[in-house]
Amino acid sequence: MKIFNFLSEVIKPVTELIDNVHTSTDEKLQLRAEFLRLQNAVTEQLLDYEKQILISQTQIITAEANGQSWLQRSWRPITMLTFLVLVVCDSFGLLAFRLSEEAWQLLQIGLGGYVVGRSAEKIAPQLKNMMGGEK
Repeated sequence: MKIFNFLSEVIKPVTELIDNVHTSTDEKLQLRAEFLRLQNAVTEQLLDYEKQILISQTQIITAEANGQSWLQRSWRPITMLTFLVLVVCDSFGLLAFRLSEEAWQLLQIGLGGYVVGRSAEKIAPQLKNMMGGEK
C-alpha cells in the first residue's frame, strides 16, 4: 500500500520538526500526539475508501457472475484462460515476442479480481442468510 508509505513520509518531517522546536517537552509531546491523531484519522479514511472500492468491485463481479447472458457470466473466465495460454506459450518461448510487463500486471489484476469475485459469489448467499436471520 504505497499510499500509507507516502502518508508516513509526509508526516515524518513534521514530527522531526516538532523535535527541533524550542519549547517544553510536554508541548512537543502534545504536538506529536496531535499529528499522530491526524495521521490515524487520514489512515482510517484511506482504509474506508479502499474498503468501499473492494465492495464495489465485488458487487460488479457478482452481478456479472449472476447475469442472464452466457457471455456476461463467462467473459472473465474466458479472458483468464486466454491469458493462461499466453503465459504458457511465453514460458516455452512459443510467442514471437515476450509478454510485456503490462501484460503481466493485467494478468495479476485480472486473477485478483476473478478470485475475489468468485469468493464473493460463494460467500454472498451465506451472508444473505445470516443477515436475513437476524431480522
